[in-house]
Amino acid sequence: MPYRLSNVLLDSMPEVERKKLLRHLKPMTLSVKTSLYEPDEQPKYIHFLTSGIASIVVTMEDGSTTEVGTVGREGAPQGTHLLGPVPVATRCFMQVAGTGLRMDYRAFEQMFQEDEAIRRPLLAYAQYQTVLLGLVAGCNRLHPVEARLARWLVMVQDRTGDTVLKLTQEFLGQMMGSQRTTVSAVAGELQQRGLIEYVRGQVRVVNRTGLEKAACECYSSTRKILSALYASAGQALFDEKA
Repeated sequence: MPYRLSNVLLDSMPEVERKKLLRHLKPMTLSVKTSLYEPDEQPKYIHFLTSGIASIVVTMEDGSTTEVGTVGREGAPQGTHLLGPVPVATRCFMQVAGTGLRMDYRAFEQMFQEDEAIRRPLLAYAQYQTVLLGLVAGCNRLHPVEARLARWLVMVQDRTGDTVLKLTQEFLGQMMGSQRTTVSAVAGELQQRGLIEYVRGQVRVVNRTGLEKAACECYSSTRKILSALYASAGQALFDEKA
């Protein structure tokens, strides 16, 4: 079953501050490829995702891309921008359609600076984003494609709470930083092992435990941090009991 439509980061805030923010937040439908922020630009809005998945990617001069971060309903993609004036070189967009709550970035930045009860959970989330970026960067360099794809699929499932993920081979290749044919072959291997079913741009997780075992060590590291974020809101990840 998918998660309920709420944002873990907002749910972890004290009730007074959460209600204060909700008065300014506007519900949004976020379709696939919706841009949440662009490289080296201050965001126009801050988004608290309530469903769907956003990818944080690095794009090279030749147009090639690779994913360095994944954001679901546990946070706000623009969290790193709040840390200071240094331009953020990555791009963020929706890879799985979903919903979110948004407000003017400058207005939120003001509240962030003035209210410690709002600032504290955002700083914890920004730290999580930074740790995740470092782990994923190392993972993309050091681990084989099969282990990285397995890790990525269970990370996405953690954030959606669903066993069916709408993902094309082309998109998976871009996110993995690999050729489409390579991703197709690796996905085929995972399917032959009975871990997933992949057809027509749709991945269904068949054996969650097996897929976790196929994932590289980076998954367990990022999961521990993500679990702590959920626990701060009194919630649990997809296959854990609350």
